[in-house]
Amino acid sequence: MSSTYGSGRLSREDYKKQKELEAARMAGTAPPERDADGNEINPHIPEFMSKAPWYLDTGKLGLQHQRKAKPTTTTSISESKWYSRGSRVGSAPKKYRPGACTNCGAMSHKTKDCMERPRKTGAKWTGRDMMADEAVESVNLSYDAKRDMWNGYDATQHKNLMHDWELVEEARRKRKASELDKGTTEGGPSEPGANSIEAQFASSDEDDDDDDTNVKSKSTVRNLRIREDTAKYLRNLDPDSAYYDPKTRSMRENPYAGKDPSQLAYAGDNFIRYSGDAQDILKREVFAWEAGERGNSSAHLQANPTQTALLYKEFKGKTSEIKSTRQQEILAKYGGEEHLQAPPRELLHQEEVYVEYSRTGEVIGGVEPQAGRTRYKEDVYVLNHSSVFGSWWSDGKWGYKCCKQTMKNSYCTATLTK
Repeated sequence: MSSTYGSGRLSREDYKKQKELEAARMAGTAPPERDADGNEINPHIPEFMSKAPWYLDTGKLGLQHQRKAKPTTTTSISESKWYSRGSRVGSAPKKYRPGACTNCGAMSHKTKDCMERPRKTGAKWTGRDMMADEAVESVNLSYDAKRDMWNGYDATQHKNLMHDWELVEEARRKRKASELDKGTTEGGPSEPGANSIEAQFASSDEDDDDDDTNVKSKSTVRNLRIREDTAKYLRNLDPDSAYYDPKTRSMRENPYAGKDPSQLAYAGDNFIRYSGDAQDILKREVFAWEAGERGNSSAHLQANPTQTALLYKEFKGKTSEIKSTRQQEILAKYGGEEHLQAPPRELLHQEEVYVEYSRTGEVIGGVEPQAGRTRYKEDVYVLNHSSVFGSWWSDGKWGYKCCKQTMKNSYCTATLTK
């Protein structure tokens, strides 16, 4: 191994001397070379191992590039100081300091990072309720320590949690026992079969010291799952019915063939796939493909869903407008618009009542259909009138048609004049 690796090209004489020195070191006649730490370097190490690559070459002799580098960061939380969460350093300042948070007055963070309640007027302008600076710790962790989900966890927290749950369990036992005593006193003994059934589903983590307590005081932990959803392959057990794919757990066809799919709880995966907005989404996707083929690269259902929906809506509007325009042009050129008008609804209404009319419109056979009645009183004429008030109009006034009077409370005189 030579100290001139990476030092550039050598002259013929220098190269010859270098080779002679390497041969003497391998033969043992010359002392071996030493690295920067003073350790001897084995002259029999090949050049491809002793020569450092360009990205690790420090310009010093040695095999440091072959050794594992010492970690510069801590690997566990026990080797480093953890965050002081929520703690503050010193006392609160008396007045605002330049560069501090304008909301609370602390120097440890900026205004946009302030976790205090946003004030209507910040501490910079009011000078009141200044907050002390937070304790900002610099924790230097390794790659694995930063991604450790239990990093910084205090094991004593679990003991406090278990203690709280023990208190809850004890209170639950007492409440159940009191309810049992109250029920036994008021309603008498329970059925003998109930204890055996509840004992099968009683909690397995209860203490065995409460043997004198009824099983009702124990909570049900091992509940059975509610099997309400019927499996697809159990919808129709006929082997010739819809095929069920066990790998994808899909049944595309309707297992109830011949029944209305809209009235069924399950009508196959294809019915679900082609119901709701699924068809509209497929039309949008086809529109995006066709628009891309025409050169419109902005229409993409996955990349630009909102823009694609707006373009599709505009396309539908233009299509319907062009269709109506063409229809109007054809009607204007060839005519026949009267054939497009639908007949009155009364002519299309079908009923079983037979009525025969004369040429003058009078009923000569059957029963004339009665007009629909409302919730109000109809055909009630007061004061001997044969028409309602408002059935006659004259000189800007309303009146009765039968007697031509304009006073609403007047008595009808039409029969007297006849």
